[in-house]
Amino acid sequence: MRKSWLTLVIPAICATAQGADIPVTIYADAGYPPYSYEKDGKPVGLYYDIVRAAFGHMHGYKIEVQTVPWKRGMALLKSGTGFALYPPYMNVKDEPWTWPYSQPLYEEHVVAYCRKDVIAAKPRKRWPEDFYGLTIGNNAGFIIGGEEFDKAVQAHKLRIEEGKDSETNIIKLGLKRTDCYINDRVSIQWTISQLKAEHKYDEGGAHAELAEAIQIGSNQAYLGYTSRDNGRYAFKPDFVRQFDAAILQMKRSGEMDSVIRNFFKPH
Repeated sequence: MRKSWLTLVIPAICATAQGADIPVTIYADAGYPPYSYEKDGKPVGLYYDIVRAAFGHMHGYKIEVQTVPWKRGMALLKSGTGFALYPPYMNVKDEPWTWPYSQPLYEEHVVAYCRKDVIAAKPRKRWPEDFYGLTIGNNAGFIIGGEEFDKAVQAHKLRIEEGKDSETNIIKLGLKRTDCYINDRVSIQWTISQLKAEHKYDEGGAHAELAEAIQIGSNQAYLGYTSRDNGRYAFKPDFVRQFDAAILQMKRSGEMDSVIRNFFKPH
């Protein structure tokens, strides 16, 4: 069971006056490589590198990052028992429990990757109309297809099938259990490369050949806070202010660009 420090908030704040740092747990998506995932039991990914750098500019907090499945992270924010989670897109309509959002961390490009035979069957130029009748893979809890896509799902014009993470969805796509998969372009390409390197994806053999069909949109990723804590996190205004100031400072100084370049450079 995860350690909870929620009942220690008031004592911790009192202790701060004596110089002790307030313990804070930030939750992170465990299955969204290369941006946010778990490796050897620890959080890794581009967003981990970004928030860790930002935390280094902050004062008065002892911050721990814990990875959780995305739906679990969202449930923690919704119930008010989780303080903050990365990396949601801003979606106040479907996720009203997430507020405020931090300064943007990075811009992602959401695309539909499909089996090549699906792309060859007919033109796939319009989203989602040209994809009606297909089964679309999606990470559990992700809301990224757009309003018209959501309406099409509700009208049974296409079907959505959720998998727990990117790897699961790409394998399902390769085994023809789904027709397409929607997610960030870099995340899809990175995960396919990793699966091939680990001999888990035999493209053109045991698994289907894949290609990008269409870009759906662009979204910025954030650190999102719970709006349902009812004052449980008395330190939240200061934490939000310090974190945003750190992100803005990193962008102005060039540190943000450096973190991103270092993450994506070949190792």
